[in-house]
Parts: sequence; structure tokens; C-alpha cells
Amino acid sequence: MIVVIAALVPVFILIVLGVVLRHSLMRLDTQWHGLERLTYFVLFPMLLIQTLVKADLTKVPVAGVGGALLLSALAMSLLCLALRPALSRLDIDGPAFTSIFQGATRWQTYVALSVSANLYGDVGLALASVAMVAIIPLVNVFSVAVLAHYASPEKQSARAIVMTVIRNPLIWACVIGLAINLLHLPLPKIWHEVADALSRSSLAIGLLVTGAGLQLKGLLRPSVSAGLGVTFKLVLMPVLALVLAAWFGLSGDSLAIVAICAAVPTSPSAYVLARQMGGDAPLLAQIITLQTILAAITMPIAIALVA
Repeated sequence: MIVVIAALVPVFILIVLGVVLRHSLMRLDTQWHGLERLTYFVLFPMLLIQTLVKADLTKVPVAGVGGALLLSALAMSLLCLALRPALSRLDIDGPAFTSIFQGATRWQTYVALSVSANLYGDVGLALASVAMVAIIPLVNVFSVAVLAHYASPEKQSARAIVMTVIRNPLIWACVIGLAINLLHLPLPKIWHEVADALSRSSLAIGLLVTGAGLQLKGLLRPSVSAGLGVTFKLVLMPVLALVLAAWFGLSGDSLAIVAICAAVPTSPSAYVLARQMGGDAPLLAQIITLQTILAAITMPIAIALVA
């Protein structure tokens, strides 16, 4: 447990620093918006490409880790949809349901990769990157589809949903990195020098942006909807993922990586999607903030149980 907490402390210090900077040195939304776009479109994709290019995928259980996380995300998505009639009887409307759905299924990649790297080095980073290949397309398709059906004033076509996923730079980064790795394509030294420099900055800036995006208002009186979003993601999702991981026969570091990826809070990008498609963005901001704060307690427990 001490080792796990030690690996998590730098991650959450950077998130807190982002909160502090947002309310002191960098108060303008445009400043953080620029950093967010830089991280999302340049720094983070470069980290994923470089990690997968250098990873020895023959020595890691790619199918087991990816399969367990993929099926757990699918199971959680189907559970949320199955609970929709019951939630409607609790006066949870369509937009609020989409926020619960996104809060329960999406994951904070910056935190997952940072903790994986801190605990297990390059192998952990490679496994977490592979997990992204499995999870990101599924949760993006489901999130857009659920928002389009339950919240968006204008229904989205199947083509629009597919294009939203195809345009995701993180998916392309994973595909490119895996392709270079599997095809053994040689890259010049200058590529690695530039890619390594950009990669080193990506996680730190990503965590600062995460902290800057947290909404601290209303945390002392969370709604029922927010409580459901937190419980589904921080408690039920890790349980589902670890049960499936055990079924796949995973153990040791691989099992811990599954725990890390399943136990992280929801991605702040879900908030942007909610604003764009008519979801309950304030509720989702509350869910993301509560999850990020409480994950400091639940993540060490989930990881320590299997590490």
C-alpha cells in the first residue's frame, strides 16, 4: 500500500497544482484551452506513439489486459442502459442520465498512464497504452450514441457518430504506434529525440489541465445522480474489470494495470462532449471532480488488493 500511495502522490500533487494555478497565475480560460488542445492533439498522441513503438509487446499479455478492460467497459455500458427505466423513476432526466453514463464508463488516461509508469515503468506504460486501444473506441461510440439518443436536440446519424470516433487523435496515435511496432519500421535517431522530449512533458501538462478543469462548487452536497456516477466508476467498474481479468488468467503486474485503468476517474473530455451535445454538463463536472478527489482513496485500495 505504501508503494502504491507513493506512486499516486506525484499524480495528485500535479492535479492540485493545476487547481491552484487556475485560481492564481493562470485565470483565463483561453490559457487552459490552449494547453488542453496542445496536450490532446500533439503531446499525448506523441507519448502513445513513442511508448508503443518502443514496447516489447511479445512479453506482455496484450489480449488479456485489453480484453478484460474492453469487456468491463461494455458490461458497465449495458448495465447503465438497463438501469435507465429505474433512473427515470428517480426523476433523472435524459441529459442527467448521459452524464451518469459518461461518468461510469469513460476513464482519465493521463492519470492511468502516470500511475502505470510510476509503478511499473515502461512495461506498465506499454500495457496501459494497449488498454487505450481497447477502451477508447468503444466508450467514444457509446458516449456519442447515448448523448445523441437521450440528450442531443438534434439526433446524430450513424455516420456522424463514426466520424467522431475516427477523428479522435488518441485512437490514431495508438494505431500508428502499434503499426510501426508490429511492422518493425526503422525510425531515425532524431525522431526518438524529439518524440521523447514531447512525451516527457505530456503527462505533467495533462495532469495540470485536469486539475484546472475541476469544478469545486457544490461538492459538499452532491446529488443522487452524482453519487451514482461516482459509485459506478470508482467501485463497480474496478470490481467488474478485476473479475474479468481473473477470468482471463491475469496476475501480477498485468492484473495491477487492469486495476489502475479501471479505477481512474472519468476523463475531463467527457465534459466537453456533454456541452457540445446537450448533456447535463454541470452534473458531469461535479461527477468528475468528486471522482478525482475520492480516487485518491479508492485507487490505492484497488491496486493494493492485487499488487
